[in-house]
Amino acid sequence: MSTASKVVLALSVVLTVGTVAGVHLKQAWDRERLHEGVVRDLERWERKKENLRRLEEQRILTRHLKEERQRREAALHPEDSH
Repeated sequence: MSTASKVVLALSVVLTVGTVAGVHLKQAWDRERLHEGVVRDLERWERKKENLRRLEEQRILTRHLKEERQRREAALHPEDSH
């Protein structure tokens, strides 16, 4: 086998191994990114649920405060309630 043939063979083997390794690393990186996306989606969903729960609490508190204010105003000015 000539020296040129050996060099071409070695270069081909190195490029092939490098390509296969690169593809495997890229696939692993892509899988990790997909998994991170799912985790972020779950965290976002949990934050949304928490925000909706807090919003409902605020609505209830606002309603109670308005009712309390109306009761106090009615108690201070009973003649206006007729």
